Amino acid sequence: RRASTFEKLDKIGQGTYSNVYKARDLVTGSIVALKKVRFDKSEPEGVKFMAREILILCRLDHPNVIKLHGLVTSRMSSSVYLVFDYMDHDLAGLSASLAGAKFTEPQVKCFMKQLFSGLEHCHNNGVLHRDIKGSNLLIDNEGVLKIADFGLATLYDPNHKRPMTSRVVTLW
Repeated sequence: RRASTFEKLDKIGQGTYSNVYKARDLVTGSIVALKKVRFDKSEPEGVKFMAREILILCRLDHPNVIKLHGLVTSRMSSSVYLVFDYMDHDLAGLSASLAGAKFTEPQVKCFMKQLFSGLEHCHNNGVLHRDIKGSNLLIDNEGVLKIADFGLATLYDPNHKRPMTSRVVTLW
């Protein structure tokens, strides 16, 4: 499919190598998220990150992990778009909108259960997300949480046990 079969409604996010838009699928009428990957010839890292993210997302199929529905291209801008479910909120924005109020204990338990379920699926499929934070935890209006943004994720063999080290490494 082509990007022209989608109508961009709003820009809802921006990353190092991409912009994310709320869009309407003109074929189905559904609302989706389109992640436009910028290809800069002077910065080939963007292509590498996108390819790895696509590879990783194709391994994952779980209710608490964002689903990649496909790729579309744009001839006019020489761009590739990743098509995802549209989610209404992210945890960071939802938390900020509480204006001093806090999530209830049952809400926190519900979100944590979904987060752990999604992470377990990732880890069982050899995927380390490496960027879990509120803005990458998306939540719809029914309270379903999905882990998103696998741009920094990496693959590993979950059956290969490495010895622990006494050193702490924060740079992957």
